[in-house]
Amino acid sequence: MYFNKNNNFFHGIVFHQFHDNGIHTKGQGSISKDEFHKIINFIGRENILDSDVFFEKYNNNTLKNNELCLTFDDAIKCQIDVALPVLEELKIKSFFFIYTSMFEGKPDNLEVFRYFRMNFFDEVNQFYNSFYKFVDKDLNTFFKNIEKEIKSFLQKFPHCSEEDAKFRLTRDLLLTKQEYEQIMFLMMKEKKFEYKDFYPRLFFSREDVKKLDTLGHSVGLHSHTHPTLIEKLNYNDQKIEYEKCQASLANILNKNNNEIKCMSHPCGSYNQETLKILKEIGIELGFKQIMTIEKEKRMNKVNNSSLEIARQDHAGILRRMKK
Repeated sequence: MYFNKNNNFFHGIVFHQFHDNGIHTKGQGSISKDEFHKIINFIGRENILDSDVFFEKYNNNTLKNNELCLTFDDAIKCQIDVALPVLEELKIKSFFFIYTSMFEGKPDNLEVFRYFRMNFFDEVNQFYNSFYKFVDKDLNTFFKNIEKEIKSFLQKFPHCSEEDAKFRLTRDLLLTKQEYEQIMFLMMKEKKFEYKDFYPRLFFSREDVKKLDTLGHSVGLHSHTHPTLIEKLNYNDQKIEYEKCQASLANILNKNNNEIKCMSHPCGSYNQETLKILKEIGIELGFKQIMTIEKEKRMNKVNNSSLEIARQDHAGILRRMKK
């Protein structure tokens, strides 16, 4: 076992994509039911706490170094179809962090775009090359100017490749959201991808959220519209993102807003204003996405606060399993 001590330990594992032999196709970063089982066995079922127990032990400062929880981000339908049956079989109650604009018929396009690049291209670098043909900017100069950012990105997200880093930084730093989405929609039109037809197989329904709650899993915030860089929003816009998310989930679950007390930061993005907002709306437990100490976020340790609990991406676990 490779658990760390001295507060340099991740207390959560974050999962996103799963695939099966049916409608959920295999793609970059996705895992199967069998791989999910193997990760749990590698970690040790005895080290995995139910979400409510984890919440209580963390708040009481009684969490042991070897104890962790399983978390799921982005409300992706494959989590219900592939991962949930495994969790129920092994009697593991987990955290599911959900953004809520999808319940207004406006899901974040991030998952639509991911599905497109995984299913309409032979491999992801082919997609990147096609994407760059639509970018009417000097990419060579841009990549040269962001060498430090690429290096930092790869340190924070070691499961990603350099090409992944370049694409995400192009998306987030070089292009506006409007420019990025315009390119993606042009590419999808070119491939005749009718993305709205795929909403039911890509995203949670309201009934899925209710099902998770009824089964005893913990449902938490992941913002309303899932900005990739929420830290770049001003205080009021950030507050709207989290207040809308909290109100929407409370409405679906027939609960009071203050009964929803956990969250995860979308794409690991937040700042000091984010933390202030979360405290103001009664959030007690928050998960970040990476294991590094980010000085720009005034962090002194990996698990810096109750709203900055470190998580290991499942891809990092798989790499260790292969060593």
